[in-house]
Amino acid sequence: MARPIWNGTISFGLLNVPVQLHSGERSLDLHFRMLDSRDNSPVRYERVNSDSGEEVPWKEIVKAYEYSKGNYVVLEPEDIANAASENREVIDMEAFVDRESIGPAYLEKPYVLVPGKKAEKGYVLLREVLKKTGKVGIGRVVIRTKEYLAMVEPFEDALQLILLRFPQEVVDIAEYNVPEGSATKWHISPKEMEMATTLLESMATQFNPDDYQDEFKERLSAVIKKRLKAKGATTTVEEEEGPAHDATTNVVDFMSLLKKSLEKKGEAPAKAPARKTAKKPATKKAATKSTSKSKKSA
Repeated sequence: MARPIWNGTISFGLLNVPVQLHSGERSLDLHFRMLDSRDNSPVRYERVNSDSGEEVPWKEIVKAYEYSKGNYVVLEPEDIANAASENREVIDMEAFVDRESIGPAYLEKPYVLVPGKKAEKGYVLLREVLKKTGKVGIGRVVIRTKEYLAMVEPFEDALQLILLRFPQEVVDIAEYNVPEGSATKWHISPKEMEMATTLLESMATQFNPDDYQDEFKERLSAVIKKRLKAKGATTTVEEEEGPAHDATTNVVDFMSLLKKSLEKKGEAPAKAPARKTAKKPATKKAATKSTSKSKKSA
């Protein structure tokens, strides 16, 4: 089984149930690389300093908030972490509400809660009481450094956690120009309503998720297989050793990092200080040279 995203407890009243948080979705998207059509070379994502035009190393990148046009305040990693709730390992149930009272616009992302060791009894107790009452638990959870509103509900033999959107994140329907009022206001006749109802009922069935497949992905996969067989359609890309990250994700190429670490480990210990001491006089010389040049030009 995959590693849990989060370890903690569900807390309601005095009862604490140790749980592990696992993803409840699986990405099956087809991923593409951008290539230059002229020579099929990969197009890389560059982190470039807008003033100097130089590439910025990942270790030098910090997060900043633009409080007004062109003005930023730099945040340290601990600033973001400290803003989250102190109970980072607890899903504290603040209330229990009717499941029907939560509209679909508030539902964001599913996770599966798995009981910790010897926590099955408390887990089943919470699951069954939620089933019996038709209620769901509402609380907050901190995943990594962000705090979310969350709903805990029973699903078959499991408890699942659904991240919820805050009210400020949901657009009010009143902001859009939608037709208000009843069918009569829009001149829909009883006969039209009856025929539409008959049509709907003729198509009514039980929802079975297995009846619905990602047909676009299937067709695109077929196109890819066909292109693979076509002459001259494939190309080989020589990847650089440095991992190319996307700034919005935490994906790391561990194989590349391990390889580099092993290569460094194999170097002679004497080489490292030698390079460091060689840099100091070189810097001084460069500084002297630039100073003498400026004196000549003056």
